Amino acid sequence: MDDVEKVVAITGASSGIGEATARLLARSGAVVALGARRTQRLEALAAELRDQGGTVSVHRTDVTSRADVDEFIQATAKEFGRLDVLVANAGIARTAPLADLDVEGWDAMIEVNLRGVLHGIAAALPLFRAQGRGHFVTVVSTSGLKIVSNQAVYAGTKNAVRTVLEALRQESTEGVLRTTSISPGYVRTELADHIDDPALREHIQRNMAELAIAPEAVARAIAFAIDQPDDVEIGDLTIRPTRQG
Repeated sequence: MDDVEKVVAITGASSGIGEATARLLARSGAVVALGARRTQRLEALAAELRDQGGTVSVHRTDVTSRADVDEFIQATAKEFGRLDVLVANAGIARTAPLADLDVEGWDAMIEVNLRGVLHGIAAALPLFRAQGRGHFVTVVSTSGLKIVSNQAVYAGTKNAVRTVLEALRQESTEGVLRTTSISPGYVRTELADHIDDPALREHIQRNMAELAIAPEAVARAIAFAIDQPDDVEIGDLTIRPTRQG
């Protein structure tokens, strides 16, 4: 990290990219605030990082709840004196053809992938402006860059977030705020484990096993964006396996 120890809040920190990012940043000297619903996992990760000398806090956070996200951000800023970066990583995938009419799954993705990010912006933006600095790093997806079947709503939520971040960037050129969209391709995470269709779930899990990169690769990309000087903004980063089509 840079010469100032940064305070970084991470949603979806209990597994995958969020967990890997927390590990990397804590070991690099950042203060990390861990937010997710699975507090048992968060506590285990926090204990590990503290044993290694890290400064960590744990917050049960459901990003679909504005109150939860507000509490996460405010508690982090109160405990550590400020918040430098919000890594909005929490996300879910319900991959299926539109003809399946999985309206419940559509609603869940909109709530977590889109509304969860908006809740983070609503909670952190006033704080960032009051501080005179702040950085939104949001994990989107290559699914929003290359549209494929069975991922219409998932890709739609990710592209909506990409649009929101770009608009926020254009509204924030006074030098206070930075925004970064990270677009991972196939990454070894639990994202596909919650797909209801067993055949589709097996297909995606097989692709992940054959092609996927480690979540630590995405964590390094996030750290790179965070590490830039305040007058340098990494707007978009795409990171995927070299063999991904």
